Amino acid sequence: MAPSEHARRRKAFQNAPIANRPSEPPMKLYHHPISTTSRAVMLFAADAGIPLDLHPVDLFAGEHLQPPYAAINPNQAVPVLEDGAFRLAESAAILRYLAARAGSPAYPAELRLRARVDERLDWFNTGLSRDFAYGFVYPQLYPHHVRPEPAGQAQTLAWGREKARRWLGILDESLIGPRQDFVCGDRATIADHFGAAIVTLGDAVQADLRPWRNVSRWLARMRGLPCWGKVNHAFETLIVAPNRGRRFEAL
Repeated sequence: MAPSEHARRRKAFQNAPIANRPSEPPMKLYHHPISTTSRAVMLFAADAGIPLDLHPVDLFAGEHLQPPYAAINPNQAVPVLEDGAFRLAESAAILRYLAARAGSPAYPAELRLRARVDERLDWFNTGLSRDFAYGFVYPQLYPHHVRPEPAGQAQTLAWGREKARRWLGILDESLIGPRQDFVCGDRATIADHFGAAIVTLGDAVQADLRPWRNVSRWLARMRGLPCWGKVNHAFETLIVAPNRGRRFEAL
């Protein structure tokens, strides 16, 4: 084989997606099944047929705050992916890694298509997540997010509601719109898996998303994924169902 051909094949091999060989152990995911960011990763992996060795981290018992897990992730948060000796935190980074590793069309190789997916991932991970999740849902759901004074709690929820409604309007009218099925076009990407986990947090506080028709249509498509029910079973059972009788602030 000519040296130039050898170099070309070597480069192609190095750049090719890495698939799990039958003899390889699956990658390990430290997670909790109700965690929003864990649900996003598990949803994509299940949808793409990527095997993961799931290791639950008991957030309710504070396992993530203990030294053994802090040694795995100093941020003391889930999820964390282990691929052999390689360890990766941050759910959006994990999604990108898994999709690129598998050569999934959910993270296109073409530069501009991939950049669009990255843009949407970052969009969900900044404004909407901050104001909808941390400003509106979590302060109503989890005691450690409740503000110590009633006035502060009311102000937080009012701020979160106003900002979340704005982000949902942008998602509805500009990112999805009436003609697209998904946030980057007509095919689901890792941005959809990530975004759907964030927006469905509203289920836990009975948030009415019907005013945002395109968002509701998109979520119906995501909920229609064959793996949706299994991935989100713990969230539905442990978080959504027990809170159905509670009274929450309206979105």
